Amino acid sequence: MRPRIAIPVPHSGDPAYAERSLPQYERAVEMAGGEPVRIPLNQSPAEVMKLIERCDAVVLPGSKADVDPAKYGASRHPQTADADSRRDTVDELLLQDAYNMHKPLLGICYGLQILNVYRTGTLLQHLESPVNHDAGRKVPVAHTVEVEPQSKLAEVVAAATAPNQRTPVVLNVNSSHHQAADVVGDGLRVVARSPQDGVIEALEGTSVDHFVLAVQWHPERSVEDDEGSRAIFRALVEAARARHEKLVGEFEGL
Repeated sequence: MRPRIAIPVPHSGDPAYAERSLPQYERAVEMAGGEPVRIPLNQSPAEVMKLIERCDAVVLPGSKADVDPAKYGASRHPQTADADSRRDTVDELLLQDAYNMHKPLLGICYGLQILNVYRTGTLLQHLESPVNHDAGRKVPVAHTVEVEPQSKLAEVVAAATAPNQRTPVVLNVNSSHHQAADVVGDGLRVVARSPQDGVIEALEGTSVDHFVLAVQWHPERSVEDDEGSRAIFRALVEAARARHEKLVGEFEGL
């Protein structure tokens, strides 16, 4: 049985955007051996929870929205996009369930940002940098990121990059964001940065028994061509499978 991976619809107010972007995440999960499960944004919390409870892991995808600055006690920057309250509600249900039940979690772009805010972190609302972080989907390599050695992310991409674990792993990444994590939330740590400007590019959980990883770039866009991108989704699915098998074993041992 393939692990079931919950993926919320990316945006409640733009169906065309959602239908263009969501299949990329679903394809990446399928390539990694998982079964993607769409989580709609137009149902009641009780209905959403029924879907979530049957899933083994979570992917929080990108979005056109920005996290409401009020959630982290900040005034609104003029460049901050409107929030998507329906997406936020579903994300918070998914995050609550993932942390309560120790379900593996992968955040991507907006998913990193909402994760950081959920864990009481803050965001930089608009990047002013010589690095083109908002390059868009048509630019396959926007800049590099340096991954901390001995991190979970470095371990995940090791097969693709053959890194020396005593030095940072350098990845070529795409980029489509204008915000980034600032103060890091509880139970998270920085594991990758853009070397030119220091912008946080990846976070992971500090708990050794809970797979939590979030990246600021979009590995779902490059899974067909990039082994490192495929490895990120495989790591999530494998963690979901291991958790599922452990729960089955504990149930059968009762």
